[in-house]
Amino acid sequence: MYFNNILETIGNTPLVKLNKTVADVSATVLAKIETTNPGNSVKDRMALKMVEDAEKDGRLKPGGTIIECTSGNTGMGIAIAAVVKGYKCIFTTTDKQSKEKVDMLKAVGAEVIICPTNVTPDDPRSYYSVAERLNKEIPNSFWCNQYDNPSNASAHYESTGPEIWKQTEGKITHFVVGVGTGGTVSGVGKYLKEQNPDIQIWGIDTYGSVFKKYHETGIFDEKEIYPYITEGIGEDILPKNVDFSVIDFFEKVTDKDAAVATRHLAQKEGILVGNSAGSALAGIVQLRDKLKPTDVVVVLFHDHASRYVGKIFNDEWMRERGFLDDELKAKDIIERKTNKAFVSVNATNTVREVLDLMKESDISQMPVMEEEEMIGSIIEKQVLQFILENPYKNGEVKVSAIMGDPFPTISEDLASSKLIRMINKQNPAVLVRNKAGILHIVTDYDILQCL
Repeated sequence: MYFNNILETIGNTPLVKLNKTVADVSATVLAKIETTNPGNSVKDRMALKMVEDAEKDGRLKPGGTIIECTSGNTGMGIAIAAVVKGYKCIFTTTDKQSKEKVDMLKAVGAEVIICPTNVTPDDPRSYYSVAERLNKEIPNSFWCNQYDNPSNASAHYESTGPEIWKQTEGKITHFVVGVGTGGTVSGVGKYLKEQNPDIQIWGIDTYGSVFKKYHETGIFDEKEIYPYITEGIGEDILPKNVDFSVIDFFEKVTDKDAAVATRHLAQKEGILVGNSAGSALAGIVQLRDKLKPTDVVVVLFHDHASRYVGKIFNDEWMRERGFLDDELKAKDIIERKTNKAFVSVNATNTVREVLDLMKESDISQMPVMEEEEMIGSIIEKQVLQFILENPYKNGEVKVSAIMGDPFPTISEDLASSKLIRMINKQNPAVLVRNKAGILHIVTDYDILQCL
């Protein structure tokens, strides 16, 4: 048996039980792995549906150009359909999307226009507005507009929902998914509730998105809107495809928790997916007290980890944002120091006394203290330069005359990647005050020894 083209392989994705990542969850948690679609994303389903529905009613004609505003995955699904069916594609996306997504769209022949993220939807620079403008300007073009196109939700009502019902033999009690355009949650949710009205539909939202507050209060609060990192879910608009009446509850998940959970899926389950999947997993863990041992939870994993190699699966990118739980903190460096003694001098000490103390303690920088307050700092270079220029005065001159600015004082929880940036030639050390109020000094040598 063979398929006539790649589009015929869309759907019928596997349902896989999660184990280690949901060890604290009493319910059975099953993941609907959408990465086996040809475009490695759930969006293949609705992309093909939008194209074929537009062909049927004449909105998309032979030789036409398909235009869409996309975070990447819908664009990939449309592009694959366009390759098979013979259309040109132009996609608008935002500058927060991963480079891998953009490169993959170009790889299948699409033109990609990058638009700024931090603008309002009605701003002429936004990826919504640019797509709408191009549709008006380009003859024989069709703008899919996945946010308001009913084919989006219909695709999941006709395929994803029935698959889940059949795969769980009707035992599903909860469906959990990240909400973006709203097609998946609304289409699947509508189908499942028609089979069993008691099934709970939980939408996962992100901080910076309007969904949760609007669902709970009916208020579209622009103060809720701010930039966030998690891709593929959350919105600063209310897409027509989001059927709020189908959704029973929204849970917000932080960017960090989504990123960390995404890595855990790879490390503990061997499931390579994107950070909307991590967000959905983190949401389930946060809501574990609402679940019983008899519950059967299906969580949908949108897309593949290959879209996020330069972000979620890049240690440096994760560290820059403070997302790595295993990153060394200032307190870890202090704990591993062989000599934890805090050596300081008073402003009234002479330069000669400071030099002797440096030699005795084998250190090259010290804070200058007045009672328990740091008023300055002294480093080896300053002392040596003064002594060489003033060989007969170093026993008389006070250190306050040559000291520099105080070293920065940081929290013991500061990540080492941020700490190291604070240490340089002009500032060779930082002071760390622990929760008990005890001071420690950390230098680049201490960090090197720790690593």
